[in-house]
Amino acid sequence: MARPSFLISRYNSFKFAFKGLAAVFRSEPNMHLHVIASIVVAVMAYRFEVTRTEWCILIFCIGLVWMAETFNTALETLTNLVSPEHNLLAGKTKDLAAGAVLLASMTAAIVGLIIFIPYWIVYFNVY
Repeated sequence: MARPSFLISRYNSFKFAFKGLAAVFRSEPNMHLHVIASIVVAVMAYRFEVTRTEWCILIFCIGLVWMAETFNTALETLTNLVSPEHNLLAGKTKDLAAGAVLLASMTAAIVGLIIFIPYWIVYFNVY
């Protein structure tokens, strides 16, 4: 049997990747919260006319959190497959992956505060 062409194999790679993204968006309630937070951030960034650099930083943080949640879901799924019964190491694996999402989310929140607090001060005339 002949090897699939380069274009077909690239197409399949993207198809499987989008299938994975669809799965995480469908199955993970926390991803829904990340999406809502991302929309709020994007609306605020648009409203406050943040700089191009600030946009890049915000988009990077959003991507970081979404990637962390996707990796967390993948690790949880794999852990459930290889250790369906209760296992201390399996639990630790899941906890570590969840901790990575928490770290990414906290980092993104701190960056968001650093970017948005000056805009909020001006908007609400705090001084």
